[in-house]
Amino acid sequence: MDRIPLAALEDGTQFADRHIGPRPAELARMLDVIGVGSLEELADQAVPSAIRDDDTAMNLPPAVPEHASLAELRELAGRNQVHTQMIGLGYYGTLTPPVIRRNVLESPAWYTAYTPYQPEISQGRLEALLNFQTMVADLTGMELANASMLDESTAAAEAMTLVRRGGKAKSNRFLVDADTFPQTIAVIETRAEPLGIEVEVADLSAGLPDGDFFGVLLSYPGASGAVRDHEALVAAAHERGAQVVVAADILALTLLRPPGELGADVVAGSTQRFGVPMGFGGPHAGYLAVRKGLERQLPGRLVGVSVDADGNRAYRLALQTREQHIRREKATSNICTAQVLLAIVASMYAVYHGPDGLRAIGTRTHRMAAVLAAGLRAGGVTVVHEHFFDTLTVEVPGRAAEVVANARDRGINIRQVSADRVSLACDETTTRAHVKKLWAAFGIPDGTDVDELDASTPDAFPSTLERTSEYLTHPVFATHRSETALLRYLRALSDKDVALDRSMIPLGSCTMKLNSTAEMEPITWPAFAELHPFAPASDATGILRVVSDLEGWLAEVTGYDAVSLQPNAGSQGEFAGLLAIRAYHRDRGEGARNVCLIPASAHGTNAASAAMAGMKVVVVRCDDNGNVDLDHLRSTVDEHRDDLSCIMITYPSTHGVYEDTVRDVCALVHDAGGQVYVDGANLNALIGLARFGKFGADVSHLNLHKTFCIPHGGGGPGVGPIGVREHLAPFLPNHPLQPAAGPKTGVGPISAAPWGSASILPISWAYVRMMGAPGLRRATMTAVAAANYVAARLADHYPVLYTGARGRVAHECILDLRGITKSTGVTVDDVAKRLADYGLHAPTMSFPVAGTLMVEPTESEDLAELDRFCDAMIAIRREIDRVGAGDWPADDNPLVGAPHTAESIAGKWDHAYSREEAVYPTGSAGPKVWPPVRRIDGAKGDRNLVCSCPPIEAYQS
Repeated sequence: MDRIPLAALEDGTQFADRHIGPRPAELARMLDVIGVGSLEELADQAVPSAIRDDDTAMNLPPAVPEHASLAELRELAGRNQVHTQMIGLGYYGTLTPPVIRRNVLESPAWYTAYTPYQPEISQGRLEALLNFQTMVADLTGMELANASMLDESTAAAEAMTLVRRGGKAKSNRFLVDADTFPQTIAVIETRAEPLGIEVEVADLSAGLPDGDFFGVLLSYPGASGAVRDHEALVAAAHERGAQVVVAADILALTLLRPPGELGADVVAGSTQRFGVPMGFGGPHAGYLAVRKGLERQLPGRLVGVSVDADGNRAYRLALQTREQHIRREKATSNICTAQVLLAIVASMYAVYHGPDGLRAIGTRTHRMAAVLAAGLRAGGVTVVHEHFFDTLTVEVPGRAAEVVANARDRGINIRQVSADRVSLACDETTTRAHVKKLWAAFGIPDGTDVDELDASTPDAFPSTLERTSEYLTHPVFATHRSETALLRYLRALSDKDVALDRSMIPLGSCTMKLNSTAEMEPITWPAFAELHPFAPASDATGILRVVSDLEGWLAEVTGYDAVSLQPNAGSQGEFAGLLAIRAYHRDRGEGARNVCLIPASAHGTNAASAAMAGMKVVVVRCDDNGNVDLDHLRSTVDEHRDDLSCIMITYPSTHGVYEDTVRDVCALVHDAGGQVYVDGANLNALIGLARFGKFGADVSHLNLHKTFCIPHGGGGPGVGPIGVREHLAPFLPNHPLQPAAGPKTGVGPISAAPWGSASILPISWAYVRMMGAPGLRRATMTAVAAANYVAARLADHYPVLYTGARGRVAHECILDLRGITKSTGVTVDDVAKRLADYGLHAPTMSFPVAGTLMVEPTESEDLAELDRFCDAMIAIRREIDRVGAGDWPADDNPLVGAPHTAESIAGKWDHAYSREEAVYPTGSAGPKVWPPVRRIDGAKGDRNLVCSCPPIEAYQS
């Protein structure tokens, strides 16, 4: 036996071999079907030579194996100092029940799921989100809540624009109470300025100022901790024609009267303290709830109740599903995603604890604060507010820095408000020992008995604000209270879903690739998960090194000069990039440049983001090959030469093609004084082959939840950082607590936390670290090979709509079913639902072209899975042909009847096709994924909007 050299045995490229699905022999077969001899030959045919790059230009550290990457991350985590965090400001210690951590947050059945655009095979996550909506609506006392927002600050900003749209006031003035989280004020101001909204921050405790305004934002409790009765203030605002947003602490609402009872129109906040770790700022599930009448103005995702073809209750996304692709610049928001995984964690926290358990947690948190305040007062320290829930503002004339240092010496972080004031917040994790340490930090001698003080100290909020209304009365919040019951409930829900752990998810422009276990493991480590985003930098040296490394690596692979990781979704990255362009023009004295050119094929979020950034959208036509029509671009650029701000393009194009004119597009816009924004959604087709910053782009957002392996989690979390060339670097988002730190004409913060969803950045860090430059390049080329293999195998059965100059696609291909539909009546919806009977998730339907399917197989799928998908599509084409030939009626065939449930074939069967043809289309009776419901009636769900758990009688029936 030949001896293998030690260097080969320690080769760090082993992870790339695991991440990339096809084995060498499989890849050879794929290339043979495509008709090329190597990946390099395919790349030469697909990628225009004018933009080509190579991996030697990427200065990245060499690849290391999984165990080495994890060891490096452990060392970095060890540099963080995990103090007890009592800083507050919207981020609090919480206890994630281990059954939820292990079986949701760490379970691929939940974190590899995609946005439930195929609701029949997404019933589990949809039910969990319906629980979330019910939980939020109940606790806020509002009519309806959506399925989560990106964070509290962006939720508040969305609430501001919501009440502007939904109200009748003519004013552009929006009032914000000064006792609001500073990061929320900063994000609101960032959002308001491009829209011409005048934000006025004022102390509203004494009443409303003079003049007109369209809305008011109040905090409940305030950032200082003060609990105020806002009912009269809300009524006064309504009398003056304005609507009221209340930013509310969801744990406080277990004890305090809900904002809905106080008259609020909209309630915004975060569910972070319902079992979701602080994670140095995110990801967390923000929430948004509205009164009746505003539901159709609500941005983001909304889960609704409907029925399936058999009349059984079923869940689906309602109203706003992909509204950006329909309404574009007129959309209610650019947010096309949510924080689904974290919303599910929060909802299951409520399911596990139930109303009594949540009330107990809220009561314990409040009592800790009340006792802490009583001890401080007894020691001669002034507590500023009489009424509070969990947060105290304390007067310590001239001693604030000293007290903060004393607390830190005792392992606790609190916040210095000024030279004379400090703030400290209790939470679910606060103990008697913490209370005593804080007394000592203020110089109060030991000796006070916590329990004796507790017995003599009243609650610290007025009796008029004590909550008397019930919440979480639905049986789901009382049924799964033991760990066994919750474990089985979680399993039952995940069994109703098709995620990446059961099937390839070939959605175009979505890059549903492997989220490796080694990448996922660090996110729940306490040294990352329990960091407060506003803790001293010395506490976070390890995670900040992750941030710094990742910023540098992303700049390297994209050819940009600087990167900001703050945007916590691709849509937010788009917004941040456009604000940078806008600020750049204004800094140069060219503020009149406000036209954004967008190709007709672009993602709908592009147009919505441009509108949010105060730009005018002008559409550029595409030619017959799906490329940007250069003649129309030239004429449009000439028409707007004086007011052209930028163009937004996607590369490779939204049509799945490497356009060979991209340099010409960039040059035309630059010559007219504009900037080039390249949407980075399709970066998975470029790494190691070409770089945005080197072929003419000025700024891009990068979807870390696509190309860099952060999982989709059912439609979130995500990270959408932006990369920019040097001239735009001064206009990157600012720190939320230091919004004035940037240039005068710069932008403020985009998200609530300085580094956005920082706790999931180790996923992408590990991916780059384990792949290295050659591995990243091989992943790109394999993804291109997989798409071209699918296109080659299916081309004789479904026309491939667009290809490049040499007949190749990029990392995705569009299958054109329009002719099939015209001749047989079978639609893309029928094919998508029928794939569920084959145990497969459908591709993207009718985007970017109506009546088509866009397929992206990614590099992680092996040949067997690629063939399973292709074989299913070919078999479905044979079924379509039988419909076309009249063997099956157009209104009674396996396609229009799909998907088929076990229940549907168990009873009377009077269809033109057999039971076996319905549920075992491949002829095998082996393991099968059974859809839990049949095709859902979406229109009925929208006409009869129900977005919380059905009433008890419906549940019992």
